[in-house]
Amino acid sequence: MYDLIIVGGGPAGLTAALYARRANKNVLVIEKDGFGGQITFSPKVENIPGFKELSGMEFADLLTDQVLHQGAETENCEVLSVEEKGDAGFIVHTDEGDFEGLSVIIATGAKHRVLGLEGEEELIGNGISFCAVCDGAFYKDKNVVVVGGGNSALQEALLLSDLVSKLTIVQNLPVLTGEEKLREQLFAKDNVEIIYSNVLKRYITDESGELCGIEIVSEENGETKELSCDGVFLAVGLLPQNEAFKNILNLDERGYAAADETLTAPKKGVFVAGDCRAKRIRQVATAAADGAVAAIAACDYVDSLRG
Repeated sequence: MYDLIIVGGGPAGLTAALYARRANKNVLVIEKDGFGGQITFSPKVENIPGFKELSGMEFADLLTDQVLHQGAETENCEVLSVEEKGDAGFIVHTDEGDFEGLSVIIATGAKHRVLGLEGEEELIGNGISFCAVCDGAFYKDKNVVVVGGGNSALQEALLLSDLVSKLTIVQNLPVLTGEEKLREQLFAKDNVEIIYSNVLKRYITDESGELCGIEIVSEENGETKELSCDGVFLAVGLLPQNEAFKNILNLDERGYAAADETLTAPKKGVFVAGDCRAKRIRQVATAAADGAVAAIAACDYVDSLRG
């Protein structure tokens, strides 16, 4: 019986494990993919406190090593569901067996929606990005494309427009769906072009495999067009990874988990941290902060069970 089982090995989950181990709780972190989360796709990160510059993978390795050094246990498997166990505790069912814990932190994060095009996975972090705050500076004075027309896409576009020489927004609808104020700010930019009613059909790479352009197709007449670019920012939504936990979480219409300011879920003994919860800002720093807050709340809960 673990004091705390953490589902998710990104910055939120690993920070939670670090704080719980410092509180002398026995901790298990379960991660179905690689430890580190979405940050591992960023080749260069400059906004993590304490580091001038490092890759997302380097940061993930450092954080994972720190957590292991503190004595946390880890498992690489997929959590299928979480079930309450009697009056106190939970059974975490995975594809590798069951684990029991007095408390659970859900820190499964949110995945960026992708288009599913050929070669896309290989270009993520090498020409395809999701975060202007994280990666925008690497495209200073270059030509970039933002795919999407909602609030997130327009916010990304505004940040990028102050850095790049040319910005093209490709929107599949005949209008931008983001807020009017954001639209007005973009319309006033001299280096921004908006292409409506088109979808990205294909990524174009050079002989070395580097992204050098895209092919788009018109939703109105089926005509195709090639655009040269140095980078593509996909802003077509996020997918919170909470479906397996809807029995112990309150999910909003988009699938994000509700929690109070201590990151306690409505179900006693369950806590939420990181990008899978309903909040405005999703960055490494805020994920780590969530992990710390959730871990302290979970430790307090475990202590209360023991009197």
